[in-house]
Amino acid sequence: MKKRDRIQREMALEKANVLMEAMPWIHQMNGKTLVVKYGGAAMENEDLMREVIADLELLKLMGMNVVLVHGGGKAINKLLTALNIPTKFKDGLRVTDDATMEAVAEVLIGKVNQQLVWALNEYGHNAVGISGADGKTIKCEPIDPDLGRVGRVREVDTSLIKSILDDGYVPVIASVGCGPDGLFNVNADVAASEVAIALKADKLVYLTDVDGLFADVDDPDSLVSGLSKAETHELLESGRLTTGMIPKIRSIANALDAGVPQVHILNGTFPHSLLLEIFTDSGIGTMFTQD
Repeated sequence: MKKRDRIQREMALEKANVLMEAMPWIHQMNGKTLVVKYGGAAMENEDLMREVIADLELLKLMGMNVVLVHGGGKAINKLLTALNIPTKFKDGLRVTDDATMEAVAEVLIGKVNQQLVWALNEYGHNAVGISGADGKTIKCEPIDPDLGRVGRVREVDTSLIKSILDDGYVPVIASVGCGPDGLFNVNADVAASEVAIALKADKLVYLTDVDGLFADVDDPDSLVSGLSKAETHELLESGRLTTGMIPKIRSIANALDAGVPQVHILNGTFPHSLLLEIFTDSGIGTMFTQD
């Protein structure tokens, strides 16, 4: 046998082995509901975004019900800078006055949501873009007067989301909610958690620009591969989390408390991280489980 033929056969065998490893996971996840929160640098780079969208399309073709919830913090910051509107945060949440709320809605609903819908549709699977305000899907109340129009999720009405899923489409949800007097800015991590809870999702995945949760943020070798629900609550109470990570971990704990079986933090800038986590034995990132 020629060397080239042997190499090609070995490559084909390797691909077959990958499929065999994935087979039980594919069978297990068929028909299950996956909520993916998408944000960070993975959403800023078009090449990276196409890879993530391709992964979502493949998951859909494998029989999963895929729901995409997105933020767009970096794009919002750019617009606020261009408009000379100061950016302020409190406890990891964006202080949102009326002018900031207009910018948030313009970016999330008018730009980012449409970009993601267009990208999914280019891959051949029709997506439907909505915000949490459409159909009063995400109903909010103010969290704190100092935060302005930042909403605490009071209720998620899944009617519109389920209708989109039942028709065979992928719902793409911008993290904007509705309140008694207009739109509210909802932290995308929180929105994804609440949507996963309301849908009784089987998995909730946070695709961001970090590898996962680190025991020491300054030590790249301290990645935590897994935490139980009890350990997640202990971490929240420990005071060791950075300000920006607190809303994410709090939303993860909330999802686990409500019965979501598994939650993951993955690096969306790593090629096919979503597929590696779901369909391989080793997985990557940090997985949070009930026990």
